[in-house]
Amino acid sequence: MRYILLFFTCLLILAGCTNNDTSTKEKETAEIFVSAAASLSDAITEIKNVYEAENPGSTITLNFGGSGKLAQQIQQGAPVDVFLSANQNWMDVLEGEKLILEDTRTNFTKNSLVMIGKKDATLNLDSFKDMNHDTLNQIAIGNPESVPAGNYAKEVLETLNKWDELKDKFVYAKDVSQVLAYVESGNTEIGFVYSSDVLRSDKVEIIDEADQNWHSPIVYPAAVTSSSDHNKEASSFVKFLQSDKAQSILAENGFTKNTQ
Repeated sequence: MRYILLFFTCLLILAGCTNNDTSTKEKETAEIFVSAAASLSDAITEIKNVYEAENPGSTITLNFGGSGKLAQQIQQGAPVDVFLSANQNWMDVLEGEKLILEDTRTNFTKNSLVMIGKKDATLNLDSFKDMNHDTLNQIAIGNPESVPAGNYAKEVLETLNKWDELKDKFVYAKDVSQVLAYVESGNTEIGFVYSSDVLRSDKVEIIDEADQNWHSPIVYPAAVTSSSDHNKEASSFVKFLQSDKAQSILAENGFTKNTQ
C-alpha cells in the first residue's frame, strides 16, 4: 500500500511540474497583432516569417488594408499592437489622439507612385501628362480619403491640372490591391499604385512613374499602439524592420531604404 501511495504522489508531483512548464511557456509566448498597409503585404509576410524564426517566443498575426481604414479600426479599439502606415498623415492622426507610443515611431521604408496598364493592351498612353478625358474610359484609384496611394495620385493629378478633367472617370478602390485587381481584369484601363505593387503581378506593366516633386514623399512609418499589451515584443518587431535582413526583403519587394 505504501508503494502505491508513493507512486501516486510522484504522479501528482510530475503533473504539477508539467502544468508549471506549460504555464511558463504560455507566459513566454506573445502574440503580436500587426495592421499594415496593403502595399506591404508580400514584404511584411516574409519579414514576419524571418522574425518568428529568430524569436520563437513571439507569433505575429497580420491584417492588411488601406491605411485609413486600419487607423480607424485602431481608433475604434481594435486589438492592434503595431501599425504600419503608407503615409505620415494617418500616423499623425493616431499620434495626435495618443493612440500610438510616440517614442516608438520610426520611418522604415519608401516607395514611388506609378501609372499601370494591363500588359499587351492597346492603349495610346505614355505618361501622366498624356492623360485626357477623351481617350480614357475608366481609371482605378484608391479612395483618397482612406488610401494613401489614392491621395498621392490626387496630388499628382492636381499638380498636373488633370484632377477635375478626369474625376468622372475614376473607379474608387479600398486599397492598392483592389486597384491592381481592377487593372489586371481589364475593368479599368489604367490605375495608380506603388512601384512595389507591380512586382506582385505578371499581368500589368508600368506606363509611367510620377515625378517625386509632384506629390508628398511616400514614406512608411511604423509605431507601437498605446493600447498594446506587448509593448516590449511589439517594439522589438518595429526595431527589426530597420535591420539589414528586413531592409533586404523590402528591397527585393520593390521598396527603397529611407534615408531621412
